[in-house]
Amino acid sequence: MAEIQLANLVQMESPQAVLDEAITVVGQFYPLMDTLAIRSAFNQTVSLYAGEWEDIKGCNTDYHNLKHITDCFLAMVRLFHGAVETGSHFSPRQVHQGLVAALLHDAGYLQNREDSEGTGAKYTISHVRRSMDFAQRHFAAFGLQESDAYACMAMIHCTDLNCDLASVPFPDDATERIGKMLAGADILAQMADRTYLEKLLFLFYELSEARIDDYDDELDLLRQSKAFYIRMADRIENQLSASNRFMIHHFKARWRIDEDLYQRAIENQRVYLTEILAGDDPDPKARLRRSRIVEALKHRYASGAVLT
Repeated sequence: MAEIQLANLVQMESPQAVLDEAITVVGQFYPLMDTLAIRSAFNQTVSLYAGEWEDIKGCNTDYHNLKHITDCFLAMVRLFHGAVETGSHFSPRQVHQGLVAALLHDAGYLQNREDSEGTGAKYTISHVRRSMDFAQRHFAAFGLQESDAYACMAMIHCTDLNCDLASVPFPDDATERIGKMLAGADILAQMADRTYLEKLLFLFYELSEARIDDYDDELDLLRQSKAFYIRMADRIENQLSASNRFMIHHFKARWRIDEDLYQRAIENQRVYLTEILAGDDPDPKARLRRSRIVEALKHRYASGAVLT
């Protein structure tokens, strides 16, 4: 293997590779789990984001896209694995609920077919509630019973960064634990993505379309992201019951790696962001070169075009 880092373990750009790894990991902690149901829910999500559902458009947001969903899904599988390794117990039904919640937690960004104005980014403020509503309407398509949908909705609710978790009507303690794990997986999946810093530039335009004016421009979002690292570390530790603590146990059991590779990836990104912002370059974005995202962004917005 090349240098051991998170991005080298699985081909994260391939949904099939992510699914195969997830099924392998689930088999390690629940050998009798119905993996066909997991595969079906995952493939339904890929179909949904590709625009293959009759009444729903495909994903047209470049930050909150299918790649983020599959990243979050695998992070959730890994947290489940790590938690079970430390003695936690979840029923197969609860695991399925948690994985479906990971798959659907951003479905609220998707537009209905008749919605022809802008992109799904305009739903940024309401996307969590819309995702919960989606899960309530379409639970059967993802292998859930109607009674499962409410637990799934509570888990999705936890991904709202402004949510007071004390106000979430969890049906039981297990749902609360899984909801906090999902909220942690959502954060870890985003911030450990090897192109996270580049994708923040796409996020600026999503927020702009949603009329969220917290940032003057792309560079201002990058600058303010330094404080976001601190805020998310505090959220995971103090509001999400340090759910990231399970990751190292997954990497030990699955890869014989005695380190949380998510934390290392996040820290590497944070250090690099601090470095480029402290430099003399008048445009620090020029030092964000992964996957040619900055070039694509310049081309896409050169004439004020909107993502479609």
